[in-house]
Amino acid sequence: MKTFANILITGASSGIGEALALYYAAHGAKHLFLSGRNVQRLQEVREKCEKLGAHVDAQKIDVTNREQMAQWIESCYAVAPLDAVFANAGVSTGEETAENIYCTFETNVMGVINTVTPTVELYRQNKGGAKTVVITASIAGYHGLSACPSYSASKACVKAYGEALRNQLRPEGIDVNVVCPGFVKSRITDKNTCPMPFFMSASSAAQIIAQRVAKNVGLIAFPWPMRFAAWLISVLPNCVSDFIYASLPHKV
Repeated sequence: MKTFANILITGASSGIGEALALYYAAHGAKHLFLSGRNVQRLQEVREKCEKLGAHVDAQKIDVTNREQMAQWIESCYAVAPLDAVFANAGVSTGEETAENIYCTFETNVMGVINTVTPTVELYRQNKGGAKTVVITASIAGYHGLSACPSYSASKACVKAYGEALRNQLRPEGIDVNVVCPGFVKSRITDKNTCPMPFFMSASSAAQIIAQRVAKNVGLIAFPWPMRFAAWLISVLPNCVSDFIYASLPHKV
């Protein structure tokens, strides 16, 4: 199992990102580089992690800004070679307006690319270290969901991207893991009005993710009943999956 001393996490001001930061701070991380959109919440996470013994650099960074992300990641790497980079920042669509749709894809897809691309370039230039990339997708990425078309499509995109990168980068000693969680306590699920089976805390999710990333599992999808159900629907004929989705409760 791998251990990580220097870790970068986007979307660290709440939800899974915050929980991952706290988990690694409590488990011996030396340097944490955290980004988020909300300065106040981010600073609160920073203070909690520092109390646990980690050195923390927290910055308000827009993951959709390609140049800003590249500069930030490079500056973090110059301070401490990054063992693991979590492309975790994401948003939910909400109402499917044009503005929300564009925002969802820009954050959930381009935000991941803007995090992963400069990281991989740095890993290729430098030898040694764990060299691990972790992409947060979702169980929703297994099949298009009528309740959240843009969200599920954006997560399907980064799921496929991460799975492909894993095989492409393996010969170079760069590990790629893709995380597909079910319903986890976050600012996104706080807005949900639909049933959320197997709902879990962010801290429980972070523990699962961290332990499986350390083992370089590859595809980290949980909880298993939701993973199985999502996979099954994805391979069923459309006439069957359409019937199933039509029978499910919808968001209000």
